[in-house]
Amino acid sequence: MSKESISVFDMLKIGVGPSSSHTLGPWRAAGRWIEELKTKGHFAHIAEVSVDLYGSLSLTGKGHATDIAVMLGLCGFDPVTFPIENIDKDVAHITSKSVIKLNNELDVPFIPKEHIKFNRKFLEFHPNGMIFRATLRDGKKVTATYYSIGGGFVVQQERKRAKQKLEKFAQFPFQIEKATELLIHCDTEGKSISEIVLENERSLRSDEEIDAKLNAIWAVMLDSMFVGCHTEGKLPGGLNVQRRAFDMHKNLIGDATYSNPQEWIEAIRGTEVKFRQILKWVSCFALAVNEVNASLGRVVTAPTNGSAGVIPAVMMYYMVIENHDANFKDVKQFMLVAGEIGSLFKKGATISAAMGGCQAEIGVSSAMAAGALAELMGGTPAQVQMASEIAMEHHLGLTCDPIGGLVQIPCIERNAMGAIKAINACEMALDGDPSHAKVPLDKVIATMWETAKDMTSKYKETSEGGLAVQVNISDC
Repeated sequence: MSKESISVFDMLKIGVGPSSSHTLGPWRAAGRWIEELKTKGHFAHIAEVSVDLYGSLSLTGKGHATDIAVMLGLCGFDPVTFPIENIDKDVAHITSKSVIKLNNELDVPFIPKEHIKFNRKFLEFHPNGMIFRATLRDGKKVTATYYSIGGGFVVQQERKRAKQKLEKFAQFPFQIEKATELLIHCDTEGKSISEIVLENERSLRSDEEIDAKLNAIWAVMLDSMFVGCHTEGKLPGGLNVQRRAFDMHKNLIGDATYSNPQEWIEAIRGTEVKFRQILKWVSCFALAVNEVNASLGRVVTAPTNGSAGVIPAVMMYYMVIENHDANFKDVKQFMLVAGEIGSLFKKGATISAAMGGCQAEIGVSSAMAAGALAELMGGTPAQVQMASEIAMEHHLGLTCDPIGGLVQIPCIERNAMGAIKAINACEMALDGDPSHAKVPLDKVIATMWETAKDMTSKYKETSEGGLAVQVNISDC
Protein backbone atom coordinates (compact mmCIF):
# COMPACT_ATOMS: atom_id res chain seq x y z
CA MET A 1 0.00 0.00 0.00
CA SER A 2 1.35 3.43 -0.88
CA LYS A 3 1.99 5.80 1.95
CA GLU A 4 -0.50 8.53 2.73
CA SER A 5 0.41 11.95 1.39
CA ILE A 6 -0.92 14.80 3.54
CA SER A 7 -0.43 18.40 2.45
CA VAL A 8 0.20 21.29 4.83
CA PHE A 9 -3.09 22.68 3.49
CA ASP A 10 -4.92 19.63 4.86
CA MET A 11 -3.55 20.29 8.33
CA LEU A 12 -4.14 24.06 8.18
CA LYS A 13 -7.62 24.81 6.81
CA ILE A 14 -9.59 28.05 6.85
CA GLY A 15 -13.04 27.46 8.31
CA VAL A 16 -15.71 28.54 10.77
CA GLY A 17 -15.81 27.79 14.50
CA PRO A 18 -16.35 26.36 16.96
CA SER A 19 -15.20 22.82 15.99
CA SER A 20 -13.35 21.31 13.04
CA SER A 21 -14.80 17.84 13.59
CA HIS A 22 -18.27 18.93 14.73
CA THR A 23 -18.77 22.09 12.64
CA LEU A 24 -16.39 22.22 9.68
CA GLY A 25 -16.54 18.46 8.99
CA PRO A 26 -20.35 18.20 8.89
CA TRP A 27 -20.50 21.42 6.83
CA ARG A 28 -18.14 19.89 4.26
CA ALA A 29 -19.94 16.53 4.39
CA ALA A 30 -23.27 18.19 3.59
CA GLY A 31 -21.68 19.97 0.64
CA ARG A 32 -20.12 16.75 -0.62
CA TRP A 33 -23.47 14.98 -0.39
CA ILE A 34 -25.10 17.65 -2.53
CA GLU A 35 -22.33 17.18 -5.11
CA GLU A 36 -22.88 13.41 -4.99
CA LEU A 37 -26.64 13.84 -5.56
CA LYS A 38 -25.92 16.04 -8.57
CA THR A 39 -23.40 13.58 -10.00
CA LYS A 40 -25.90 10.73 -9.73
CA GLY A 41 -28.70 12.79 -11.30
CA HIS A 42 -30.84 12.81 -8.14
CA PHE A 43 -30.61 16.48 -7.16
CA ALA A 44 -33.36 17.91 -9.39
CA HIS A 45 -35.81 15.24 -8.16
CA ILE A 46 -35.44 15.78 -4.39
CA ALA A 47 -38.69 16.17 -2.46
CA GLU A 48 -37.33 16.05 1.09
CA VAL A 49 -34.04 15.72 2.99
CA SER A 50 -33.10 14.79 6.54
CA VAL A 51 -29.90 14.25 8.51
CA ASP A 52 -29.12 11.82 11.33
CA LEU A 53 -26.23 12.71 13.64
CA TYR A 54 -24.65 9.95 15.70
CA GLY A 55 -22.38 9.48 18.71
CA SER A 56 -20.20 12.43 19.62
CA LEU A 57 -21.78 14.55 16.87
CA SER A 58 -25.09 14.05 18.65
CA LEU A 59 -23.91 14.27 22.26
CA THR A 60 -22.12 17.61 21.84
CA GLY A 61 -23.61 18.65 18.50
CA LYS A 62 -25.78 21.49 19.78
CA GLY A 63 -22.89 23.08 21.63
CA HIS A 64 -20.69 22.76 18.55
CA ALA A 65 -23.36 24.16 16.18
CA THR A 66 -23.37 20.91 14.18
CA ASP A 67 -27.00 21.43 13.17
CA ILE A 68 -26.23 24.94 11.92
CA ALA A 69 -23.19 23.70 9.99
CA VAL A 70 -25.22 20.96 8.30
CA MET A 71 -27.85 23.47 7.17
CA LEU A 72 -25.26 25.87 5.78
CA GLY A 73 -23.57 22.99 3.97
CA LEU A 74 -26.85 21.84 2.45
CA CYS A 75 -27.37 25.39 1.24
CA GLY A 76 -24.14 25.10 -0.74
CA PHE A 77 -22.22 27.75 1.20
CA ASP A 78 -18.41 27.55 1.39
CA PRO A 79 -17.02 27.70 4.98
CA VAL A 80 -13.90 29.44 3.67
CA THR A 81 -15.70 32.39 2.08
CA PHE A 82 -19.22 32.49 3.57
CA PRO A 83 -19.81 35.81 5.41
CA ILE A 84 -20.02 34.68 9.03
CA GLU A 85 -22.15 37.72 9.92
CA ASN A 86 -24.94 36.15 7.82
CA ILE A 87 -25.11 32.87 9.76
CA ASP A 88 -27.85 33.89 12.22
CA LYS A 89 -29.94 35.52 9.51
CA ASP A 90 -29.76 32.54 7.13
CA VAL A 91 -30.50 29.97 9.86
CA ALA A 92 -33.42 32.09 11.12
CA HIS A 93 -34.81 32.20 7.56
CA ILE A 94 -34.73 28.39 7.28
CA THR A 95 -36.35 27.99 10.70
CA SER A 96 -39.09 30.59 10.18
CA LYS A 97 -40.00 29.53 6.62
CA SER A 98 -39.57 25.76 7.21
CA VAL A 99 -37.82 25.65 3.84
CA ILE A 100 -34.18 25.09 2.89
CA LYS A 101 -32.73 26.09 -0.48
CA LEU A 102 -30.43 23.18 -1.39
CA ASN A 103 -27.23 24.37 -3.05
CA ASN A 104 -28.90 27.82 -3.05
CA GLU A 105 -31.09 26.68 -5.97
CA LEU A 106 -33.75 24.11 -4.95
CA ASP A 107 -36.37 24.78 -2.26
CA VAL A 108 -37.53 21.78 -0.21
CA PRO A 109 -39.53 21.62 3.05
CA PHE A 110 -37.25 21.58 6.09
CA ILE A 111 -38.01 21.87 9.80
CA PRO A 112 -34.66 21.74 11.63
CA LYS A 113 -36.05 20.13 14.80
CA GLU A 114 -37.65 17.36 12.76
CA HIS A 115 -35.23 16.93 9.87
CA ILE A 116 -31.99 16.97 11.91
CA LYS A 117 -32.09 14.08 14.38
CA PHE A 118 -29.64 13.65 17.28
CA ASN A 119 -29.01 9.93 17.93
CA ARG A 120 -27.04 8.99 21.04
CA LYS A 121 -25.84 5.67 19.62
CA PHE A 122 -22.44 5.42 17.93
CA LEU A 123 -21.87 4.09 14.42
CA GLU A 124 -19.13 1.44 14.29
CA PHE A 125 -16.65 3.09 11.95
CA HIS A 126 -16.02 6.36 13.86
CA PRO A 127 -17.59 8.29 16.78
CA ASN A 128 -18.48 11.22 14.47
CA GLY A 129 -20.96 9.62 12.07
CA MET A 130 -23.81 11.19 10.08
CA ILE A 131 -26.30 9.84 7.57
CA PHE A 132 -27.87 12.10 4.94
CA ARG A 133 -31.22 10.96 3.55
CA ALA A 134 -33.20 12.20 0.55
CA THR A 135 -36.67 11.22 -0.64
CA LEU A 136 -37.13 11.73 -4.37
CA ARG A 137 -40.40 12.77 -6.01
CA ASP A 138 -41.03 9.21 -7.21
CA GLY A 139 -40.79 7.95 -3.62
CA LYS A 140 -37.30 6.49 -3.99
CA LYS A 141 -34.99 7.01 -1.02
CA VAL A 142 -31.23 7.59 -1.27
CA THR A 143 -28.77 7.79 1.62
CA ALA A 144 -25.09 8.52 2.19
CA THR A 145 -23.00 8.07 5.34
CA TYR A 146 -20.05 10.31 6.20
CA TYR A 147 -17.61 10.41 9.09
CA SER A 148 -15.91 13.55 10.39
CA ILE A 149 -12.56 12.12 11.49
CA GLY A 150 -10.99 15.29 12.94
CA GLY A 151 -9.40 18.48 11.66
CA GLY A 152 -12.18 18.99 9.10
CA PHE A 153 -11.32 15.72 7.30
CA VAL A 154 -14.39 13.83 6.05
CA VAL A 155 -14.43 10.23 4.77
CA GLN A 156 -16.99 7.71 3.61
CA GLN A 157 -16.93 4.02 4.51
CA GLU A 158 -17.38 2.31 1.17
CA ARG A 159 -17.95 -1.17 2.64
CA LYS A 160 -18.69 -2.31 6.16
CA ARG A 161 -15.12 -3.41 6.84
CA ALA A 162 -13.38 -1.20 4.31
CA LYS A 163 -10.21 0.49 5.48
CA GLN A 164 -10.38 4.21 5.87
CA LYS A 165 -10.15 5.71 2.40
CA LEU A 166 -6.89 7.58 2.04
CA GLU A 167 -6.88 11.05 0.55
CA LYS A 168 -5.83 10.95 -3.08
CA PHE A 169 -2.83 13.13 -3.85
CA ALA A 170 0.04 13.06 -6.28
CA GLN A 171 2.92 10.94 -5.07
CA PHE A 172 5.25 13.11 -3.02
CA PRO A 173 8.96 12.95 -3.99
CA PHE A 174 9.72 12.38 -0.31
CA GLN A 175 7.44 9.67 1.12
CA ILE A 176 7.05 10.14 4.87
CA GLU A 177 5.10 7.93 7.24
CA LYS A 178 7.25 8.25 10.34
CA ALA A 179 9.45 10.88 11.97
CA THR A 180 12.54 8.72 11.44
CA GLU A 181 11.91 8.73 7.67
CA LEU A 182 11.67 12.52 7.71
CA LEU A 183 15.06 12.74 9.44
CA ILE A 184 16.61 10.37 6.90
CA HIS A 185 15.40 12.61 4.04
CA CYS A 186 16.81 15.68 5.80
CA ASP A 187 20.19 13.99 6.33
CA THR A 188 20.40 12.50 2.83
CA GLU A 189 19.39 15.71 1.06
CA GLY A 190 21.13 18.11 3.42
CA LYS A 191 17.86 20.01 3.81
CA SER A 192 15.79 21.35 6.69
CA ILE A 193 12.34 19.94 7.43
CA SER A 194 10.65 22.95 5.83
CA GLU A 195 12.71 22.48 2.65
CA ILE A 196 11.72 18.80 2.39
CA VAL A 197 8.05 19.69 2.95
CA LEU A 198 8.24 22.46 0.34
CA GLU A 199 9.53 19.98 -2.26
CA ASN A 200 6.53 17.75 -1.54
CA GLU A 201 4.12 20.67 -1.80
CA ARG A 202 5.65 21.59 -5.18
CA SER A 203 4.45 18.24 -6.52
CA LEU A 204 0.89 19.49 -5.95
CA ARG A 205 1.01 23.19 -6.86
CA SER A 206 3.24 26.05 -8.01
CA ASP A 207 5.33 28.23 -5.72
CA GLU A 208 2.92 31.10 -6.42
CA GLU A 209 -0.05 28.98 -5.33
CA ILE A 210 1.76 27.77 -2.22
CA ASP A 211 2.64 31.33 -1.20
CA ALA A 212 -0.88 32.61 -1.93
CA LYS A 213 -2.50 29.87 0.16
CA LEU A 214 -0.06 30.30 3.05
CA ASN A 215 -0.58 34.08 2.92
CA ALA A 216 -4.34 33.54 3.12
CA ILE A 217 -3.93 31.22 6.11
CA TRP A 218 -1.69 33.68 7.95
CA ALA A 219 -4.11 36.53 7.17
CA VAL A 220 -6.96 34.63 8.83
CA MET A 221 -4.77 33.70 11.81
CA LEU A 222 -3.68 37.30 12.29
CA ASP A 223 -7.22 38.60 11.83
CA SER A 224 -8.60 36.15 14.40
CA MET A 225 -6.03 37.38 16.94
CA PHE A 226 -6.76 41.01 16.09
CA VAL A 227 -10.55 40.62 16.23
CA GLY A 228 -10.38 38.62 19.45
CA CYS A 229 -8.21 41.25 21.12
CA HIS A 230 -10.63 44.02 20.13
CA THR A 231 -13.98 42.40 20.94
CA GLU A 232 -15.50 42.53 24.42
CA GLY A 233 -18.60 41.02 25.98
CA LYS A 234 -19.82 37.48 26.59
CA LEU A 235 -19.58 34.41 24.39
CA PRO A 236 -22.77 32.81 23.03
CA GLY A 237 -24.00 29.40 24.17
CA GLY A 238 -25.49 29.91 27.63
CA LEU A 239 -22.41 29.62 29.86
CA ASN A 240 -22.08 33.43 29.98
CA VAL A 241 -18.31 33.14 29.54
CA GLN A 242 -16.72 36.58 29.62
CA ARG A 243 -14.23 37.34 26.87
CA ARG A 244 -10.82 37.93 28.45
CA ALA A 245 -8.53 38.80 25.57
CA PHE A 246 -9.99 42.31 25.27
CA ASP A 247 -9.05 43.44 28.80
CA MET A 248 -5.72 41.58 28.74
CA HIS A 249 -4.85 43.27 25.47
CA LYS A 250 -5.93 46.72 26.66
CA ASN A 251 -3.63 46.44 29.68
CA LEU A 252 -0.71 45.16 27.60
CA ILE A 253 -0.90 47.51 24.60
CA GLY A 254 -1.14 50.69 26.67
CA ASP A 255 -1.43 53.95 24.71
CA ALA A 256 -0.06 52.60 21.41
CA THR A 257 -1.92 53.66 18.29
CA TYR A 258 -2.52 51.61 15.12
CA SER A 259 -5.22 51.23 12.48
CA ASN A 260 -4.75 47.70 11.09
CA PRO A 261 -3.23 44.31 12.00
CA GLN A 262 0.17 45.10 10.45
CA GLU A 263 0.51 48.34 12.41
CA TRP A 264 -0.68 46.39 15.45
CA ILE A 265 2.30 44.02 15.13
CA GLU A 266 4.68 47.01 15.14
CA ALA A 267 2.87 48.50 18.15
CA ILE A 268 3.28 45.27 20.14
CA ARG A 269 6.98 45.17 19.24
CA GLY A 270 7.34 48.47 21.06
CA THR A 271 5.82 47.30 24.34
CA GLU A 272 7.58 46.15 27.51
CA VAL A 273 8.74 42.53 27.31
CA LYS A 274 9.55 41.23 30.76
CA PHE A 275 8.78 37.56 31.41
CA ARG A 276 5.31 38.24 32.82
CA GLN A 277 4.39 40.39 29.83
CA ILE A 278 5.57 37.70 27.41
CA LEU A 279 3.44 35.11 29.22
CA LYS A 280 0.47 37.43 29.05
CA TRP A 281 0.94 38.31 25.37
CA VAL A 282 1.16 34.66 24.31
CA SER A 283 -1.90 33.81 26.40
CA CYS A 284 -3.74 36.82 25.05
CA PHE A 285 -3.10 35.82 21.42
CA ALA A 286 -4.27 32.26 22.05
CA LEU A 287 -7.36 33.27 24.04
CA ALA A 288 -8.29 35.80 21.36
CA VAL A 289 -8.35 33.20 18.58
CA ASN A 290 -10.45 30.75 20.54
CA GLU A 291 -12.90 33.38 21.68
CA VAL A 292 -13.43 34.15 18.01
CA ASN A 293 -13.78 30.42 17.36
CA ALA A 294 -16.33 30.01 20.16
CA SER A 295 -18.52 32.69 18.60
CA LEU A 296 -18.72 30.99 15.17
CA GLY A 297 -15.95 33.22 13.86
CA ARG A 298 -13.46 32.44 11.09
CA VAL A 299 -10.28 30.69 12.20
CA VAL A 300 -7.69 28.30 10.82
CA THR A 301 -8.00 24.65 11.83
CA ALA A 302 -4.52 23.94 13.22
CA PRO A 303 -4.91 20.99 13.33
CA THR A 304 -8.43 21.48 14.75
CA ASN A 305 -10.67 24.45 15.56
CA GLY A 306 -10.60 23.67 19.27
CA SER A 307 -6.81 24.06 19.16
CA ALA A 308 -6.74 26.89 16.61
CA GLY A 309 -5.08 29.39 18.95
CA VAL A 310 -1.79 27.62 19.68
CA ILE A 311 0.01 27.98 16.34
CA PRO A 312 -0.96 31.65 15.70
CA ALA A 313 0.05 32.56 19.26
CA VAL A 314 3.48 30.93 18.97
CA MET A 315 4.06 32.39 15.49
CA MET A 316 3.08 35.82 16.80
CA TYR A 317 5.41 35.34 19.78
CA TYR A 318 8.28 34.82 17.34
CA MET A 319 7.30 37.94 15.36
CA VAL A 320 6.83 40.36 18.24
CA ILE A 321 9.28 39.01 20.84
CA GLU A 322 12.05 36.94 19.25
CA ASN A 323 12.53 38.49 15.81
CA HIS A 324 11.23 41.96 15.02
CA ASP A 325 12.34 41.54 11.41
CA ALA A 326 10.20 38.42 10.91
CA ASN A 327 8.13 38.45 7.72
CA PHE A 328 6.23 36.10 5.41
CA LYS A 329 9.37 34.01 4.78
CA ASP A 330 9.37 33.08 8.47
CA VAL A 331 5.62 32.46 8.49
CA LYS A 332 5.98 30.14 5.50
CA GLN A 333 8.81 28.18 7.11
CA PHE A 334 6.84 27.89 10.36
CA MET A 335 3.67 26.66 8.64
CA LEU A 336 5.51 24.06 6.52
CA VAL A 337 7.13 22.51 9.57
CA ALA A 338 3.97 22.68 11.67
CA GLY A 339 1.93 21.03 8.92
CA GLU A 340 4.38 18.16 8.58
CA ILE A 341 4.53 17.49 12.33
CA GLY A 342 0.73 17.46 12.40
CA SER A 343 0.58 15.01 9.51
CA LEU A 344 2.84 12.58 11.43
CA PHE A 345 0.32 12.56 14.28
CA LYS A 346 -2.58 12.08 11.90
CA LYS A 347 -0.85 9.13 10.22
CA GLY A 348 0.40 7.51 13.43
CA ALA A 349 -2.37 8.37 15.87
CA THR A 350 -5.31 10.78 15.54
CA ILE A 351 -6.21 14.49 15.53
CA SER A 352 -9.80 13.79 16.60
CA ALA A 353 -10.82 14.47 20.21
CA ALA A 354 -13.69 12.04 19.70
CA MET A 355 -11.04 9.37 19.12
CA GLY A 356 -8.24 10.49 21.43
CA GLY A 357 -9.35 13.20 23.84
CA CYS A 358 -7.79 16.65 23.97
CA GLN A 359 -4.26 15.25 23.65
CA ALA A 360 -5.24 14.80 19.98
CA GLU A 361 -6.04 18.51 19.65
CA ILE A 362 -4.11 20.75 22.05
CA GLY A 363 -1.34 18.15 22.39
CA VAL A 364 -0.83 17.89 18.65
CA SER A 365 -1.07 21.65 18.09
CA SER A 366 1.51 22.25 20.83
CA ALA A 367 3.83 19.69 19.23
CA MET A 368 3.33 21.33 15.81
CA ALA A 369 4.09 24.79 17.19
CA ALA A 370 7.09 23.63 19.24
CA GLY A 371 8.74 21.99 16.25
CA ALA A 372 8.03 24.90 13.93
CA LEU A 373 9.42 27.43 16.41
CA ALA A 374 12.52 25.29 16.93
CA GLU A 375 13.38 25.45 13.22
CA LEU A 376 12.88 29.23 13.12
CA MET A 377 15.16 29.53 16.16
CA GLY A 378 17.94 27.67 14.34
CA GLY A 379 17.27 24.14 15.54
CA THR A 380 18.41 21.10 13.57
CA PRO A 381 15.80 18.67 12.17
CA ALA A 382 16.53 16.39 15.12
CA GLN A 383 16.00 19.26 17.58
CA VAL A 384 12.76 20.16 15.80
CA GLN A 385 11.48 16.64 16.41
CA MET A 386 12.77 16.72 19.96
CA ALA A 387 10.78 19.92 20.62
CA SER A 388 7.62 18.30 19.22
CA GLU A 389 8.17 15.19 21.31
CA ILE A 390 8.64 17.17 24.52
CA ALA A 391 5.48 19.18 23.89
CA MET A 392 3.33 16.08 23.29
CA GLU A 393 4.90 14.11 26.13
CA HIS A 394 3.42 16.62 28.57
CA HIS A 395 -0.05 16.51 27.05
CA LEU A 396 -0.39 12.70 27.11
CA GLY A 397 -3.73 11.61 28.55
CA LEU A 398 -5.34 15.06 28.31
CA THR A 399 -9.10 14.53 28.27
CA CYS A 400 -11.79 16.26 26.21
CA ASP A 401 -14.64 17.15 28.58
CA PRO A 402 -16.20 20.46 27.45
CA ILE A 403 -18.84 21.88 29.79
CA GLY A 404 -22.20 21.99 28.04
CA GLY A 405 -20.60 20.59 24.88
CA LEU A 406 -19.30 24.08 24.11
CA VAL A 407 -15.75 24.77 22.91
CA GLN A 408 -15.24 27.21 25.80
CA ILE A 409 -14.46 25.68 29.20
CA PRO A 410 -11.73 24.40 29.47
CA CYS A 411 -10.93 24.61 25.75
CA ILE A 412 -10.12 28.30 25.41
CA GLU A 413 -7.62 28.36 28.29
CA ARG A 414 -6.03 25.13 27.06
CA ASN A 415 -4.85 26.96 23.93
CA ALA A 416 -2.91 29.42 26.09
CA MET A 417 -1.37 26.54 28.04
CA GLY A 418 -0.54 24.65 24.85
CA ALA A 419 1.19 27.70 23.37
CA ILE A 420 3.30 28.30 26.50
CA LYS A 421 4.28 24.61 26.64
CA ALA A 422 5.29 24.75 22.97
CA ILE A 423 7.69 27.64 23.61
CA ASN A 424 9.08 25.90 26.70
CA ALA A 425 9.53 22.61 24.80
CA CYS A 426 11.33 24.45 22.00
CA GLU A 427 13.79 26.04 24.42
CA MET A 428 14.54 22.72 26.12
CA ALA A 429 15.14 21.06 22.75
CA LEU A 430 17.45 23.85 21.56
CA ASP A 431 19.50 23.39 24.72
CA GLY A 432 19.42 19.61 24.39
CA ASP A 433 21.31 16.98 22.45
CA PRO A 434 18.85 14.85 20.44
CA SER A 435 21.36 11.98 20.31
CA HIS A 436 20.84 11.61 24.07
CA ALA A 437 17.04 11.81 23.91
CA LYS A 438 15.36 8.80 25.50
CA VAL A 439 11.97 9.26 23.77
CA PRO A 440 11.94 9.70 19.98
CA LEU A 441 8.98 11.44 18.33
CA ASP A 442 7.67 8.21 16.76
CA LYS A 443 7.49 6.61 20.21
CA VAL A 444 5.48 9.46 21.71
CA ILE A 445 3.10 9.35 18.73
CA ALA A 446 2.62 5.61 19.26
CA THR A 447 2.15 6.18 23.00
CA MET A 448 -0.45 8.85 22.34
CA TRP A 449 -2.41 6.42 20.16
CA GLU A 450 -2.25 3.67 22.79
CA THR A 451 -3.38 6.17 25.41
CA ALA A 452 -6.25 7.21 23.15
CA LYS A 453 -7.41 3.62 22.78
CA ASP A 454 -7.25 3.06 26.54
CA MET A 455 -9.13 6.27 27.38
CA THR A 456 -12.75 5.75 28.37
CA SER A 457 -15.26 7.20 25.89
CA LYS A 458 -16.66 9.67 28.43
CA TYR A 459 -13.42 11.66 28.07
CA LYS A 460 -13.64 11.76 24.27
CA GLU A 461 -15.78 14.79 23.42
CA THR A 462 -19.05 13.35 24.71
CA SER A 463 -19.51 15.73 27.67
CA GLU A 464 -20.33 12.65 29.77
CA GLY A 465 -17.34 12.85 32.11
CA GLY A 466 -14.78 15.12 33.79
CA LEU A 467 -15.49 18.84 34.03
CA ALA A 468 -18.56 18.44 31.85
CA VAL A 469 -20.19 16.42 34.67
CA GLN A 470 -18.55 17.91 37.75
CA VAL A 471 -19.44 21.48 36.75
CA ASN A 472 -23.10 22.04 35.94
CA ILE A 473 -24.17 24.68 33.46
CA SER A 474 -26.25 26.18 36.27
CA ASP A 475 -23.01 26.75 38.22
CA CYS A 476 -21.75 28.94 35.40
